Amino acid sequence: MNLNQLYYFKTVAKLEHFRNAAKELHISQPSLSYSISALEDELGTKLFEKQGRCIKLTKYGKIFLNYVEKSLDTLELGEEKLKKFTSNTKGNIDIAYVAPLSSYYIPKAVRNFLEKDENKDVTFTFKQELTTEVVEGLKSSKYDIGFCSFVKEEPSIIFEPILKQELVLIVPNNHKLSKLKSINIEEVQNYPLVTYNKNSGLGKFTSKLFKDCNVNPKIIFECEDENAIAGLVAENFGIAVVAKIPQLNNFNVKQISINNIKQNRYIYLAYLKDRYFPHAINTFIKHVKNLELSI
Repeated sequence: MNLNQLYYFKTVAKLEHFRNAAKELHISQPSLSYSISALEDELGTKLFEKQGRCIKLTKYGKIFLNYVEKSLDTLELGEEKLKKFTSNTKGNIDIAYVAPLSSYYIPKAVRNFLEKDENKDVTFTFKQELTTEVVEGLKSSKYDIGFCSFVKEEPSIIFEPILKQELVLIVPNNHKLSKLKSINIEEVQNYPLVTYNKNSGLGKFTSKLFKDCNVNPKIIFECEDENAIAGLVAENFGIAVVAKIPQLNNFNVKQISINNIKQNRYIYLAYLKDRYFPHAINTFIKHVKNLELSI
């Protein structure tokens, strides 16, 4: 049984006439008759019976037609959706990104992209994730594009730096350090510290930062993102070294520059190497590379 046979069967069932069906299908009547006969042999039953000059579906043909129509409708829906996703003017892009990009960078980057007439019919799905989840999602094709930290030993993924991110110390507004404009990283070990989840990109980065600077912080809590960290700091649970993002302004915390950080924290555009991408995804990748936005 093949797809052509199913289309042939559906057409004959609709027109109830082999000659008219052959004409609509642009094939010869003998070829059509042979195809239907082969289908009946495979199914082990008669699908049509003669009724005067026309033909009618048998009881079993009616049962089979119901399933054929559902199957072909599903295939046609899939074809339509696939064309929509891969056309030059439409398409859907699944993106995942780390928390610092959620409030400004991602919304702005996507809005700038959609404001161009040639991209206005492209759709997006959004998911905020940790870097490890972004990378796993890329490898499983759950996501088309990721925005995350660099991950070593991932040869199947291209990481391109797009943003340099400043780290700051945040303290409660009434903290003894709140009067300072800048500070050395070593001083944080004198106070309880709220940090990122150790499995996150920023968690790994700040852990390495402390180690390289011979800092042994007194870690009291680990959190998923800057909002959770700033909330705890604002309530005097501790201080924290975090990425400087606009949301920090919503909390009762003082942001203090750190003088002696040697490493730079970057956020990367990530996507699979040697993977076919539809036009919309390729266009969005180029758009992001040329974008001049900060966090």
